[in-house]
Amino acid sequence: MGSVKYTELGTFLRSRRDRIRPADVGLPSGPRRRVPGLRRDEVAQLAGASVDYYNELERGAGSQPSEQMIAALARALRLTADERDYLYRLADRPVPVHSTPAAHIHPGMLDLLTRLTSTPAQVITDLHVTLVQNPLAVALLGDHSGLRGPRASFVHRWFTEPDARRLYPEADHETQSRAFVADLRAAAARRDAKDSEAASMIGSLLGTSPEFAALWADHDVAFRRDDRKRIDHPALGLIEVNCLNLFSEDGRQRLLWFTPAVGTDSAALLDLLAVVGTQEISEPTR
Repeated sequence: MGSVKYTELGTFLRSRRDRIRPADVGLPSGPRRRVPGLRRDEVAQLAGASVDYYNELERGAGSQPSEQMIAALARALRLTADERDYLYRLADRPVPVHSTPAAHIHPGMLDLLTRLTSTPAQVITDLHVTLVQNPLAVALLGDHSGLRGPRASFVHRWFTEPDARRLYPEADHETQSRAFVADLRAAAARRDAKDSEAASMIGSLLGTSPEFAALWADHDVAFRRDDRKRIDHPALGLIEVNCLNLFSEDGRQRLLWFTPAVGTDSAALLDLLAVVGTQEISEPTR
């Protein structure tokens, strides 16, 4: 990478870091802060990078940041879509298409997600690709951050990987399948006719899942907005939740958050999620 452009990348990162207050990203301000914005170590923490690595980036030294690191820095620094694209270009990385899993997360949704600390929440695309999860969502649903390609979509995994269905009781599988297909048809119709991502996924599922093909032929259309779900947690058992959705203006992204269903013991079970966390748990005996 050219040294001039790399120096500009470091300068740009510093300028964006200086404008963010700790409270904007859910961090305590503290009584003895020497800088008005975020510290370097705080940006590194938010982006999942080492402090030494981030320091090298701001100095305009070190190795070229990966596309995943650029996406993480854009989220950590609350960059707008234009700023995110600019950062990719400074790093000599291809700017991702906005509908891909590396897409820029809607800043308002990311801000709300940061503030939802006491309930599971995550941001997904209209094709059910998880973009970011808070710790409680990871504890409730599992960590989806490492999934790439078609497998990044939970809908694709639902119809191609039996283990994906462990999330819901078997009695609910038929209802979930029908709801996923109807939602996918609505999402695909809303996209631009030239968009190939949804068409590729639908074509793949039609060719590999007879269940999907049969449901697709029914032509049901319905966005998933407010659901009541039963989640089969490996440690806590059955948890009944309300799944609420906030859609972005273009419908491409959704903020999901989960609240306990009234009339159940799910409130206490959700409180236990913070204790259980993401520790490895063996399957309970049934």
